[in-house]
Amino acid sequence: MLQSIALVIFPLLMAYAAFSDLFTMRIANWLIGLLVAGFLALALIAGVDWRDIGMHAAAGGLVLMLAFAFFVFNWIGGGDAKLVAATGLWLGFGLLLPYLIYAALLGGALTLAIVALRRFPLWPPLAKVKWIDRLHDAKSGVPYGIALAIAGLLVYPETEVFQHFLA
Repeated sequence: MLQSIALVIFPLLMAYAAFSDLFTMRIANWLIGLLVAGFLALALIAGVDWRDIGMHAAAGGLVLMLAFAFFVFNWIGGGDAKLVAATGLWLGFGLLLPYLIYAALLGGALTLAIVALRRFPLWPPLAKVKWIDRLHDAKSGVPYGIALAIAGLLVYPETEVFQHFLA
């Protein structure tokens, strides 16, 4: 039972973050808290030593500082900054670069697709759906949390925690 929970907690939280960002353009603080607590609990159960946990925390902290700078310049949302940092905690320095590359590529594709779709008028019945209307609005941002979550899911199977509970 614990093994099943351990293997799916990160994917479930990332899926929730992606859908939350799509439908509300928000990623809740409690979700970030669950990601952090989930990593710490599973890392301890998996027997990850404190030095490695500290390195994971350093990776998450470094990403948070960079993402916060991006937030200050209004390049990304606050929820995105917190999500990328919490994901960095799970991945550590070893998987951070592949994650950020996936996130950049997926985020670029998502942004281009949304910008392209915004050039066309929205079909009137869809305009009545609040989240679709907001997503179509050129003044609205891009739910980049979708790309961040998918990128995290692509890299997650390579993490030490996942590998421990897979065995």
